[in-house]
Amino acid sequence: MDAVFTAEQDEFRRALREALTGVATDAPEGHDRDLWARLARRLGLPGLTLPAVYGGTGRPLTDLAVVQEETGRALLSSPLLATAGLAAPLILALGTPEQRSGLLPRIADASLTCTLAVPGSLADALALTGDNTKGAWAGGGRAGGIQARGTGDGWTLYGEAPQVLDGHSAGLLIVAAHTGGFPRSRALLFLVDADTPGLTRARLATPDGTRPRAALQLRHCPAALLGAEDGARVPGVLAATGRAAAALLAAEAAGAAAGALSRTVEHLRARGALLGHRLADLYVHVQAARAAAYYAACDPAAGALALAAGLEAQRTVAGEAVRLTGGTGPQVRRYGERAAADELLLGPVHRMRDVAAERAGLFAVEDPQGTAA
Repeated sequence: MDAVFTAEQDEFRRALREALTGVATDAPEGHDRDLWARLARRLGLPGLTLPAVYGGTGRPLTDLAVVQEETGRALLSSPLLATAGLAAPLILALGTPEQRSGLLPRIADASLTCTLAVPGSLADALALTGDNTKGAWAGGGRAGGIQARGTGDGWTLYGEAPQVLDGHSAGLLIVAAHTGGFPRSRALLFLVDADTPGLTRARLATPDGTRPRAALQLRHCPAALLGAEDGARVPGVLAATGRAAAALLAAEAAGAAAGALSRTVEHLRARGALLGHRLADLYVHVQAARAAAYYAACDPAAGALALAAGLEAQRTVAGEAVRLTGGTGPQVRRYGERAAADELLLGPVHRMRDVAAERAGLFAVEDPQGTAA
């Protein structure tokens, strides 16, 4: 099974693959800023799905999934996922008119990169591995995580976020913090500029340099509330953002799996080796993950299940690529490193499958009267 694309999407894919040919996969700063600017000018990547009123092109999520698949194939280190897949949808859904008009055009023209910082599990915050309405991922109770305190004329944040995607290089952080103590306990989202006093950022050593993460410390750090002080909306908006982001990540993982398989075939052909049934099995695995990713891009409710399939395909194909090639060449090894980094960031695949199955009611039992137990 394979996804069907429009002629416009095929041309967009061709242009992007051409632009990424031969580029460095990572950079000391986490991504190549000049390349990011060129891709933004030429293809409008960061504003691809943003409304035209904010400088975007209003394209469907499937177009952004095409981009993520190609960046995954190239193992490109890019702020696209954190900026366009996580931060921009949150600003669009929750931001005040002034925040949307002030931030989204800067995202669309690539002059601003952003990310989402949560002190707990990113997958939990995005409701990919369970219910996110309890707010434990932001820091529950009176202490732990990141705490927000109202100061009369604003807010200050105090706490830590140990694993933040592109957290060392993003120009704007959307920080999840807990406030209200026990009586009015709730999680809210806050805007923190990269140069805000009290914010410390340190890039982490990770298995894969193309998936950079950072540890953040906030010590009485001034912040602006994203949108209104309505904690009831935050979990739902995060969950909706998570479903779409999961589809994008699934496409990226399928692209990485396809890239690893392609390099393995090239390696074996160059040495005159026979291409056996195992490679055919891997090809089917990749195409199944790819189909699941694009189905989820059309119906984000399937995002978590598609992401589980993509991560499993990425890990399986990358592992076989290393085995079949003997690990020769740094690029083959990097596909395996990316697979390990993604599962460290997002959690084990089986948790996503369990939650997806539970939500779909696959294991519901009916009583004799025909109602689900």
